[in-house]
Amino acid sequence: MFSEEFQKIVEFRRSNRAYDSEIDVEDEVIEKSIKRAILAPNSSNLQLWEFHWIKSQQELDRLTPLCLNQSAAKTAKHMVVFVTRKDLWKSRSKWNYDKIVKSIEGKPGKLQKGGLNYYKKLIPLVYMNDPFYMLTTLRKTISFFGGLRKPFYRMGGKSEQRIVVHKSCALAAQNFMLSIAAEGFHSCPMEGFDNKRVKKMLNLSYGAEINMIISVGKGTDKGVWGPRYRVPYEEVVFKR
Repeated sequence: MFSEEFQKIVEFRRSNRAYDSEIDVEDEVIEKSIKRAILAPNSSNLQLWEFHWIKSQQELDRLTPLCLNQSAAKTAKHMVVFVTRKDLWKSRSKWNYDKIVKSIEGKPGKLQKGGLNYYKKLIPLVYMNDPFYMLTTLRKTISFFGGLRKPFYRMGGKSEQRIVVHKSCALAAQNFMLSIAAEGFHSCPMEGFDNKRVKKMLNLSYGAEINMIISVGKGTDKGVWGPRYRVPYEEVVFKR
């Protein structure tokens, strides 16, 4: 009834902060895991993310001090920088729109028409911004009046947009870490890094933001800092 195999993967996945220097992680493991990350659910299928795979020792040595010389970075065989690209919403929306257009044979169906309108009209309304915040005001006004009598998607400004794309990128990161665990290796998601210097090192555009950096290797016992404590189930789960 229940998947014992998946349970083993979830329990095996621990944030390991010290990797075995004698054991390499094959490129195929990282490549397969990134491909699995790309399959993660994401808002409107816009896929507003990038994955910067740091694999050469030279580049690892450059990135390690920018990760504050954490052990998880110093001993890593690979690191992957998960990046959000909210600034690419126009091109990714057009990509989805074109995919729907190519799928149409003859007269478009109801679902296809809905998809075309979604990417042509709704996505620009949700993601477009202007220097005077007029569109933000418009979105909040629409949300306010639209939500007076019925449930309504509450649109906002840049902060709400950032939350959406970071959530999607985090889902991809979780796929990646579970995949690494399934292949018998370990990972550690790091938030301790110099955001500005990492962006400069990777030559990221102004609109790109770093979601997290994940190191990969064959974990050691000392890399796991004690038991995995969790708040009791009854304190965080509410049945209604």
